[in-house]
Parts: sequence; C-alpha cells; structure tokens
Amino acid sequence: MPLPPFRRAPGAPPRARLLPRLLAVLAVVLATALAGPAPQARAAVTLTRVNDFGSNPGALTMYVYRPATLPAHPPVVVALHGCTQSAQTYADNSGLPQLADQDGFLLVLAETGTANNASKCFNWFQTGDNRRGQGEALSVRQMAGHAVTAYGADPQRVYVTGLSAGGAMTAVMLATYPDVFSAGAVVAGLPYDCTKDNSPYTCMNPGVDLSPAAWAQRVRDAYPSYGGPWPRAAIWYGDQDTTVVPRNATELRDQWTALHGLSQTPTRTTTIGPDATRQDQYLAADGTVAVEVDRVPGIGHGTPVDPGTGGEQCGGTAAPYFLDSICSSRWIARFLGLDTSDPGGTDPDPGGGTAACWTASNYAHVQAGRATTSGGYTYAKGSQQNMGLYNTFVTHTLKESPSGYFTLADSGCP
Repeated sequence: MPLPPFRRAPGAPPRARLLPRLLAVLAVVLATALAGPAPQARAAVTLTRVNDFGSNPGALTMYVYRPATLPAHPPVVVALHGCTQSAQTYADNSGLPQLADQDGFLLVLAETGTANNASKCFNWFQTGDNRRGQGEALSVRQMAGHAVTAYGADPQRVYVTGLSAGGAMTAVMLATYPDVFSAGAVVAGLPYDCTKDNSPYTCMNPGVDLSPAAWAQRVRDAYPSYGGPWPRAAIWYGDQDTTVVPRNATELRDQWTALHGLSQTPTRTTTIGPDATRQDQYLAADGTVAVEVDRVPGIGHGTPVDPGTGGEQCGGTAAPYFLDSICSSRWIARFLGLDTSDPGGTDPDPGGGTAACWTASNYAHVQAGRATTSGGYTYAKGSQQNMGLYNTFVTHTLKESPSGYFTLADSGCP
C-alpha cells in the first residue's frame, strides 16, 4: 500500500507544501515495496461497467463480472483493489472471476481513481469516506445494494474483500455496514478507525497497539444502534510485509475476536497450501469460524496467488502486488462459504459445523490442508489417522466435522 495522499475536501485551502512531500514519500515506498514477478501475457477478464447504482457520493466506479451461468439468488462478493491498481488489474490477477465461474457468485469490483486519491487508494483513513452514510463507504454499500436488486442476488450472502487500501476499506465496510456484509476478508489491511488518533503512516508501520476492547469499541461506534450479529472476518498477511506490517494482523484479530466475544487464543491452528501458511481459527459457540488469521510465509505486501491450472491454484502475477505463494482467493471463498469446487469433494458450509466429505489422493489432501505428511506417510488433520503413503495413487475419503477436524470415511460419508 503506497502511503495515502489526502484528497482535498471542497472548500479546503490548497496544500501546496504537503503534496510534494507526500509524493516524494510515495515514490520511495513504491520503489521499495515488494512486487510480483515479471509480467506475463494473459487474457483480460471481461467486466461490465454499471453507471447508475445510486447517488455515489464517493465518486467511485462500479464494475460487475457475471458468470455465464448463475444460480437463482446468487451470493455477491465485492472486491476492492489496492493502491496504484484498478478493477481490471484486480480481476485479471486475483483469481476471483475464475472462482465466480466455478462457485456461482456475482463479483462486483469497485474502483477509485486519481481524482479521489493521487495513488488511486481508497480513502480508508478519511472520516468523510470511512463513516456510515457518506463518501466512499456509502458508494460501496450502494454497489452491493444494486447487485441485489438488479441481479436478484441474495441479500443475506453479501461479502467483501480487498487488498491493502482495499483491505483497510474492507474493514471499513464490515464496521460501518454490518447489516449488509455478513463476512469479509482483509488482505494486508488495517483495523477499523486506526486513524481516529493516529496518522495513516503510523497505522501502517510500525502499527498501533490497542486493547481488544478498545478496538472493538471503535467498530461499535461506527453504527451505535446496531447490536449484532457481527460479520465474520478473515485476515491475510505476508509475514515479510514492511509496507503494512504484520502487527496489523494481530490488531485486526483483536478487534474482531473481541466483537464476537472470543478469546485471542486460537481454537485451532493448522497449516494450509503449498507454502505451509499458518491458519489460526477462532470458533464461535455454534462451531462457526468467526475469525480467521492466515499468515503467509516468505512474502511481502500483496495478494497471495498461486498461478496454474490445479484445483487449488488461481490468479496471476502479471502486475505488482500479486505474489506467487498460495491461492488466497480460493481459501477466502472457502471461508465465506462459497467454495463448492474443491477437487474431490464439496463443502456445503465451510464456515460452519456441517459435515463435509472430500475424496482425493493423499497428495491432494495434503495440498488442500486436510492432512499432513511425515516420514513418507499421510495423516488426517485432527484425528491424526494414518492414511498410508504420501503420493497421488492412494485415495481416501475424509469427513470434516467439526470444521478443520478430519476423519477417514472410506465406508461412507457423512
């Protein structure tokens, strides 16, 4: 996330001396932030621009990716790009359109521009844009509302995700419109309203340490008359991020676990994906995953992707801030309860306690995070049952119940 230049409010005095300084700092950040590999040729995703979705006080642009086939009353995922990016860049490299095709959801992409912010960042740090009923926050909410009415989508399954400034704006949307967004995923973002008494630069690095109760109160203050239920939140970070430091993952965890009345000690910890991403999950009393923190090893600031055609792969690295590691969009879709296309099985309620069945090779089970390997053998996560040799030839069915706990179910499932 490049440092966010402030948008001049109507009637505000010129800031001639501030702008050059901000642009100079921005240049340094952009020069040092971790970018992806060299661009690769890939076909652009076809997006449809929507011009009339509401009063649009935040002056944002709305795009929609609608799969060729959609179920009746599909879910909606609103995606928010990072600084220097566009809706098209995010669509082309995040892997979300591919998952929309597979899992049957409507994808809405919000876009900001240089008229709002010199670096094309969402203004997550400005009170005119991060409060309920005004600015960019209201524009994004109007996009979600338009998707429900114009496309017949399910108002109970509206979600939001985004990277960096878009990740920080995701936290804004969950806090200001908990009655609209039932869950979301913050990728390299920040806790809601960190800039209430801190500069955005301090919030990004070194970060701000508040108590879980203090962080949770800032969310409650965003919509004082609202009493719950609170949105579920997934938090994704690269453990080498120096732009928005990983401390923010801990503070985000504190904010959302406190809102849900949960301990800051994870209910369970596992590793997922090809790079052994650490996944901490915090379960509500009903067994649903209320909060999840995914810490990706060895990467800096960006969206974790895993280009390729495998069942657990997605995304591309044809633009900066898309980092080859793990298909975070796949796991985010799973957290949101959208992913029914995992190779070898289906998961009707990934965020809840419903039993799910998965049939695949031992290799695929390990890659999907359902099993581990040691000494050439494979073991089901949770039950630690021996599944035999770690290869692509031995196949088993695993039952997941509760979420994240797997047992052998070759004789029948569930």
